[in-house]
Amino acid sequence: MSRPAQATFDLAALRANYAHAKAVHGGRAAATLKANAYGHGAVQCARALAGVADAFAVAFAQEALELREAGIREQPILVLEGAFDIGDVELARQHGLWLVVHQEEQLRMLESLRGGTAVHAWLKIDTGMHRAGIAPDQTRPFWQRLADCEQVASTTLMTHLASADEPDNLATERQLAVFEAATHGLPGPRSVANSAGVLCWKGAHQDWARPGIMLYGADPRGTPSDVLQPVMQLTSEVFAERWIPAGEALGYGGSFVADRPTRVGLVAMGYADGYPRTAHTGTPVAVGGCASRIIGRVAMDMLTVDLTDLPEAGPGSQVELWGRQVSVNDVAAAAGTIAYELLCNVKRVGRVYW
Repeated sequence: MSRPAQATFDLAALRANYAHAKAVHGGRAAATLKANAYGHGAVQCARALAGVADAFAVAFAQEALELREAGIREQPILVLEGAFDIGDVELARQHGLWLVVHQEEQLRMLESLRGGTAVHAWLKIDTGMHRAGIAPDQTRPFWQRLADCEQVASTTLMTHLASADEPDNLATERQLAVFEAATHGLPGPRSVANSAGVLCWKGAHQDWARPGIMLYGADPRGTPSDVLQPVMQLTSEVFAERWIPAGEALGYGGSFVADRPTRVGLVAMGYADGYPRTAHTGTPVAVGGCASRIIGRVAMDMLTVDLTDLPEAGPGSQVELWGRQVSVNDVAAAAGTIAYELLCNVKRVGRVYW
């Protein structure tokens, strides 16, 4: 028997989440598949969305090339970090990639081109996140240089929201105002909304959305969703059990001490599989379809769950670490992190797509 740790991916849920993102936002949507589709498998997700997605978005050119080599050739692919060197620009020309331009050097690369296929550029404006993007007062000069460049086919204006997952944070309103002022009167499509922008900020609904985490069923606000469907279900099984008496400690460091006779289930899942080591006693799991909790420390290959009040559970019982019953956002909150990190970190487990 093989080790039972497994990630199962519901691609119909992925398609439903994409359709929801488009319906809420309106306009077109570039499905964000960076970081191996947030741990879900970029090629498999792209194939599942190939008939419906307006475009895809990835972090860097090599991620785009992986999709093209896998046969994803109809949709444009937006490269969010833009070109690192002229080789990336040539890849864009060869494979129909769209390039974000967020600094002077990237603009100069495009201006250096002679002949060949023109590139579609997305000009990124720093409206307050202060990570990547040109200063707002440079928008018009940059836009004009792109318009004058013979090897640039079109320019989309974009920005990225820093705090859109906080609906009461006025920083987003300030960013939207800066973007509107910087781009006022300039022709061409616009793109503002990430997942949080789609869900929380009507003013961010422009020509293009760039949904990411919501495609995979996690609300970026860290709250439950009645509409988004989890795509990944991370499961394993109880493969051993034991009783420990009241007063006895369990696992590394003895961080859990039983306050009553406790039936402990040993589960084939650990931090080497991507489950967070920081998940503490009380982190939710489902065992045999019933709610339970982790007890003790997560180890490299194993973790322990409380079976005391689950008389029907035992060796062979399925354990859902997150998915349909256990929200990945709840696990992330218990572990002091975010769903993005948990999903991206899954590894070393079997993968099943349906």
